[in-house]
Amino acid sequence: MVTGAALCVGAVLGPGALTLASTAAATAGPASVLAWAVLVAVSLPVALVFAALGARRPDSGGVAAFVREAFGARAAAPVGWWFYWAVPLGVPAAALIGGEYVAAAAGWGRGPAAAVGLAVLAVAYAANLVGLRLSGRLQLVLVGLLAVLLAATVALSGSGVRAARFTPFAPHGWGAVGTAAGVLFFAFAGWEAVSHLSDGFRDPARDLPRATRWAWGVVAVLYLGLAVVTIGVLGGVAGRTSTPLTLLLERELGSAARPLAAVAALLLTFGAVNAYLAGAARLGARLAAEGALPRGLAGVRRSLSLVAGASGVGVVACAYGLIGLGTLLHATSACLVAVTLAGLAAAVVLLPRGAGLWWGAVLGCGVTGAVLVFCGVYVVLPVGLGVCCVVCGWVVAVRAVPRAPESRLRLR
Repeated sequence: MVTGAALCVGAVLGPGALTLASTAAATAGPASVLAWAVLVAVSLPVALVFAALGARRPDSGGVAAFVREAFGARAAAPVGWWFYWAVPLGVPAAALIGGEYVAAAAGWGRGPAAAVGLAVLAVAYAANLVGLRLSGRLQLVLVGLLAVLLAATVALSGSGVRAARFTPFAPHGWGAVGTAAGVLFFAFAGWEAVSHLSDGFRDPARDLPRATRWAWGVVAVLYLGLAVVTIGVLGGVAGRTSTPLTLLLERELGSAARPLAAVAALLLTFGAVNAYLAGAARLGARLAAEGALPRGLAGVRRSLSLVAGASGVGVVACAYGLIGLGTLLHATSACLVAVTLAGLAAAVVLLPRGAGLWWGAVLGCGVTGAVLVFCGVYVVLPVGLGVCCVVCGWVVAVRAVPRAPESRLRLR
């Protein structure tokens, strides 16, 4: 049970937790705590719904398989696209988070931070290119490191929380809370991946929901604690830094906090980037084989090179100020919200109507749909990707149809 809960925690916790508290604070001020609380509360029924789907169909292929079963192959293809193209947005964000923490420790600026991000991306690409994979246990160790880091930060900083730093509570208006929830979804995406873990349990129908509840409890405590101490200790500074954990730990540990946070962030981001690239490479190759992407991407290496190259462009664009880290996080979140909404909609069709989990799926659809609306202009991204997916599938299908031999007239 402990191992299963740890795996579920690992599916959700990621390097986004190292900076998202500040991103949300910049968007909604102290009221961003409400966005954290709402997403924590809603994530429980969402997590249990995906656990139930995974228990019913162990190792079924995840959200795309659920959508295919509920709505057909045409509806499932865009889900694959949203996952696939979210990676070239999320990977630069993850790599830059590590770069920001290293730069903060060394006293560097934006350029060197981006260079560190590119180095992380290059090493992860090379590792995947030669077939090197981090073991599941090592990935779990890295996630455990993140959990310990967050827990230590919350515990050490708790005494420094001051109520006065929560005023004014909503300086940007109440609508900003919804906008903050849109970007914070980056930290909660991953519950749908719990369905992939079902085949690792001896009795998925019994053990997976229990492990999911324990995992949710851990994530809830860490995220809510981090949100409170970030605002309550840093105050207005919380929205003006990309390395909140460094600032929080520095108040308690002094200058030793900078290298400690930098090393931890670098290890965590490399593990995340390595896993994202590996998953996207296989997903892209499968989508190409199924006709949802151009046939030229059917090879894993080609798919990997495309995603890594696009991710590198994102890092460089950030280095030159053409795009911000917040923009990458917002864009990635929009795609992940769309994936989760599709999975919950499939659950409404597949789960027994009127049951508790069915109502959980309905609730999840409503809240997730609202979060998607609050993503604002970034909703254009999943909508545009869906349209491109349909057009690409149509073009691939047309090209695959064999042409009838032309009739020839013989002149006599």
